[in-house]
Amino acid sequence: MLELPEALTVANQLQQSAKGKRISKVIAAQSPHKFAFFHGDPQGYHDLLAGKIIRNAAGYGGLIEVEADDVRLLVGDGVGLRYHEKIEQRPPKHQLLIEFEDGSSLSASVQMYGGIWCFHEGEFDNPYYKVAKDKPSPLSEKFDADYFERMVSSPEMQKLSTKAFLATEQRIPGLGNGVLQDILWNARIHPKRKITSLSDEERTVLFKAVKSMLGEMTALCGRDTEKDLYGNNGRYKVMMSKNSAGLPCMTCGGYIKKENYMGGSVYYCESCQTV
Repeated sequence: MLELPEALTVANQLQQSAKGKRISKVIAAQSPHKFAFFHGDPQGYHDLLAGKIIRNAAGYGGLIEVEADDVRLLVGDGVGLRYHEKIEQRPPKHQLLIEFEDGSSLSASVQMYGGIWCFHEGEFDNPYYKVAKDKPSPLSEKFDADYFERMVSSPEMQKLSTKAFLATEQRIPGLGNGVLQDILWNARIHPKRKITSLSDEERTVLFKAVKSMLGEMTALCGRDTEKDLYGNNGRYKVMMSKNSAGLPCMTCGGYIKKENYMGGSVYYCESCQTV
């Protein structure tokens, strides 16, 4: 699923592959999908985008925003965005296909669920979009130790688990349940640990893990469990995922466990990360 490292990677690839190209044709909602979400009528996306030129692409949290003159195309978590050269075959099923004048194209396919929103600048009033653009990225200088300490020490956070604190409500834009696993493993903190139980030293370790792990994942073009704009897997080897459940921990040899928690799965080392 699309989280910060992948959003930044794909946005950078879009800058290289699509920037400056003029859109000739748009097909939206061709393949019906119950959990594909659009802004307004997707049948109007051609009229919105045709003739526009791609000016910029940027990642905000787990969102990718493409600027096509005065129109914005926003792609959210759960959407696979792919670039196709002129000679490449287009996917038979998709929720969005953008054809460029030079014959290349961009397709978007929703996996389990996902948003593909097209709108004029200033028309889209989505709280997650606003938060992703307004809050400091965890990779920015503004997201420093003092900023993190103010977050983690606020009274309303103390009853939350570390998973709930880090990966819900977009407190940290782009940090979701996927990247969470390796961050907590790196910090040696169990996902069910309450924030109030963390020592000052553990809070510092957690802050450093957030910064370092997201930085490493981004530098390596995303996680190896996710794909980029060209369909290639990221180069960051995920340590805590369904692929490692039941295997020995790379650090201590304890076994990696999988549990259902807060509507999703968590993976942790039973020896390194105790409650």
